[in-house]
Amino acid sequence: MLNGWFLWFILFWVVFLVGMFAIGGFFMFRKFLKRMPKEDGRSILDWEEHYVKQTKNLWKKPEKELLEDLVSPVPELFRDVARQKIAGKIGELAIEEKAQRITQDLIIRGYIMATPKRDHKFLLKKLNQRQVDVAPYQHLFQ
Repeated sequence: MLNGWFLWFILFWVVFLVGMFAIGGFFMFRKFLKRMPKEDGRSILDWEEHYVKQTKNLWKKPEKELLEDLVSPVPELFRDVARQKIAGKIGELAIEEKAQRITQDLIIRGYIMATPKRDHKFLLKKLNQRQVDVAPYQHLFQ
């Protein structure tokens, strides 16, 4: 029969494991939903990869460094996913506008459109540090 500290240890361990499995399952399910094909036969992640590949030659070193600087507040564990999502949105905008190269304007607009509103404060802070005028982008922050 279990009693004392060992009982509490086992109960804690069960609650801890169930919690960790729930958190992991949540993130795996979200990834699964993003991999599900839409009406056009491609998933969200397929489109992101497509846009990144199509615009790969439009990126120059300063623009890559700007993107790296803007995603630096994202925790390292999620940074690759964030970078891919943002680069996909920037690529989509570049293709829609038939851009000859990726510009700072495209990067900022793509970042704003690709990220949730709760993360915009980090972008604003980074842009203020880089002394970038955010007035032309205020309508995207709404």
